[in-house]
Amino acid sequence: MKKGVLIFWGILAALIVVGLASSFLITAKPSQYDKLAQCIKSQGVIFYGAFWCPHCQRTKALFGSAAHYLSYVECSTPDGQGQTQVCIDKGIKGYPTWVRPDGAELGGEHTIDEWAAFSGCTVTGDKTAFSKITTPSSQSSQAQ
Repeated sequence: MKKGVLIFWGILAALIVVGLASSFLITAKPSQYDKLAQCIKSQGVIFYGAFWCPHCQRTKALFGSAAHYLSYVECSTPDGQGQTQVCIDKGIKGYPTWVRPDGAELGGEHTIDEWAAFSGCTVTGDKTAFSKITTPSSQSSQAQ
């Protein structure tokens, strides 16, 4: 083989090794909403949504990487044409719908502050009393 080809493959192999090594050494930075999302989950609040719902996607985007801490229930069937039995049984009519243990619901898109208050949390993740918000918003996507 030519010397140039060997150098090319050597550099390529070195870049791959460095890339793989750095992926193990770099850890994800915590989200500013990690504690809030963990508080919401600990308060027993459940987020019902659908993968195809733009309102749900924007709600998850508000929480960023902390969204994985939320108690999320997927209500759509995989083909996007129906609703799962658990959501039918819970009476979920639109997405997103958040349900507290006391049965209060909040639907549609809201701010982080509104989700926190509804869930009995502060934005910094401290527990408080549940807010009085109980009317679903008209901005939610309708369930199929």
